[in-house]
Amino acid sequence: MERHVLGVSGGKDSAALAVYMRQHHPELNIDYFFTDTGKELPEVYDFLGRLEGFLGKPILRLNPTRDFDFWLREYNHFLPSPHTRWCTRQLKLLPFKQWVNPMLKAGDVVTSYVAIRSDEEYRQGYISNEDNLIVKLPFREDGIDKQGVMDILEASGVGYPKYYEWRSRSGCTFCFYQQKIEWVRLKERHPAAFEEAKNYEKSALEHGSPFTWTQGGPLSDLENPIRANQIIEDYERRRQRDLSKRPVNPLRPVQSNIDIDDLYGEDEGGGACLICHK
Repeated sequence: MERHVLGVSGGKDSAALAVYMRQHHPELNIDYFFTDTGKELPEVYDFLGRLEGFLGKPILRLNPTRDFDFWLREYNHFLPSPHTRWCTRQLKLLPFKQWVNPMLKAGDVVTSYVAIRSDEEYRQGYISNEDNLIVKLPFREDGIDKQGVMDILEASGVGYPKYYEWRSRSGCTFCFYQQKIEWVRLKERHPAAFEEAKNYEKSALEHGSPFTWTQGGPLSDLENPIRANQIIEDYERRRQRDLSKRPVNPLRPVQSNIDIDDLYGEDEGGGACLICHK
């Protein structure tokens, strides 16, 4: 039996791929899935509902019971970090394996579609160790780049997740790959989630964890109005400088929004887990 699966993260690329496959390959009966950490932004769930409306079928939610809090206890309250990404392993990869393995053991040929764009030559998708699990990258194969993704979402009417107004990626409310400007905005937009993230830091430190969510100090440092304003002003300077350097495309005279990730490198929030934010 042939099976087709496509994971959506709540981000623009995987959503655009779901739309693209629905439009260009309606003959495929694709199972869409979302690995839920239990700590997603409210905007993510709203966006998934809108995407389901376009697809005309539900997006399966994995992780119904073992959420972030379960695994945090299993890891003795040690927070995940760029060097110890147990959240990706336990909340994203493991649920997918547990879901797809029965299909593979039954002898089904499973094709997984991954939203890596043609302008992301440096990225790799999930590497399968199973002969009957095939990974395909339709955007790379068909030459769909970042602007192509934006065009797909706009033309379909699905649009973008609302969190792109202030944040560059999907994932947990307290993803450690966030930049400081995004933490400041989380406090503004979702103060309860920011407080929860602070409490996780406090509990982790009490249990001997050396990690905080951001480099250089705890989240409480960002509550200082002077420090918060400095972060905002620094970001705005970078954004304006980047805008002034970008050539104007006569076919697209209206400059699209700059991704926050375009303004910072790996040392300040870059390099998010592929499976989480695509």
